[in-house]
Amino acid sequence: MVACLGCFGAPGAFAQGTPGARPLPQPRPSPAPASVSQPAAAKPAAPTQPTPAPVVEQSSKADARAENPEATSAPKTPTLEETRLTLSKWIETQQIISKERNDWQQGKEILQGRVELVGKEVTQLQDRIAQSEVAVQESNRKRDELTKQNAQLKETSAQLAAAVTQMEARVRKLSKMAPEGVAKRLEPLLQRIPADPATTRVSVAERFQNVLGILNELNKANSEITIAYEIRQLADGTSSEVQVIYVGLAQAYYLSPRGEAGIGRPTDTGWTWQPAGDQADEIYTALEIIQGKHPPAFVALPVSIQ
Repeated sequence: MVACLGCFGAPGAFAQGTPGARPLPQPRPSPAPASVSQPAAAKPAAPTQPTPAPVVEQSSKADARAENPEATSAPKTPTLEETRLTLSKWIETQQIISKERNDWQQGKEILQGRVELVGKEVTQLQDRIAQSEVAVQESNRKRDELTKQNAQLKETSAQLAAAVTQMEARVRKLSKMAPEGVAKRLEPLLQRIPADPATTRVSVAERFQNVLGILNELNKANSEITIAYEIRQLADGTSSEVQVIYVGLAQAYYLSPRGEAGIGRPTDTGWTWQPAGDQADEIYTALEIIQGKHPPAFVALPVSIQ
C-alpha cells in the first residue's frame, strides 16, 4: 500500500473531508511483462518494491489523529456550572450516605433491643422449663403414691366386697325372724340386695348402706316389746285374728278373742307357733299391762332361747 505523501502534508485538505474517513490507497504499479522474443534464460523480472516504512508510520499516526481529534488538544478546564453540578452531586451523595448511616444506626438499635428482649424471653422460658421439670417430678412422685394408694384401695375394696356379701347373706337369714310388720318394712331393702354379687353394678358403699338399713330395722324390733294383730291358725285348725306380743325377736305370745293362747319362736325358716292354753291368763295380763289397762306387775311367761 502506497500512501500519498502530499495528502498528509496538507492537513487542511484532510480536515475538510468526512471526519474519520481514510484516504483511498493508490494502486500499485504492475511490473512490465517480459518480452516474448527473449529466451527462457533471460534475467528474472525485478521484485515489487515494498512500501517504505516511514510512509506507513505517518499514515497510522494520521489515521489516529483523524479518529480522535480531541487527543491532540489540551485538557479543558471545567466551567462554573459544571463545578456547581459536581458539588451538588457530591453533597447529595454525602446526604444519602448520612441518611443510610442514621438508618443503619437506628436499625442496629432496634435489632439490639429485639435481641435483648428475645434473650429475656429465653431466660424466662428456661426458668419455666426448670419449674415445669420440677412440677413433672413432683407429679410423677404423686402419681406413684396415688398408684400405690389405688392398689391398696382396690385390695381393700375387694375385702369389703367379700365382707358385705357375707353380711347380705346373714341379714337375709335374720330377716326371716322378723315379725310380719317388720318384714313388710324390710321388703324394699331386701330387694336391693344383688342376686349375683360378682356381676352387680351396685357399689360396695350402697350395699353396705342397704345392709345397715336392714340391721337398724332388726335392731329396733329386737329392742322393743310390740303388740301386733295377725291371723293365726289355732289348735283346732281354724284361723282367727289374734293379738301377738313380740318380745324383741326372741319370743312371741298370742291370744285369740276366744281365749286360746299360743307361743311363737323364731327359726331359720321363720316363726313357728304352738298352742299354750295353760298360759292364756298370763298372756292376757301381759296384754293388759302393755296397753295400760292393768297396773304394772311381774308376769311369768315361758321363754325358750336357742
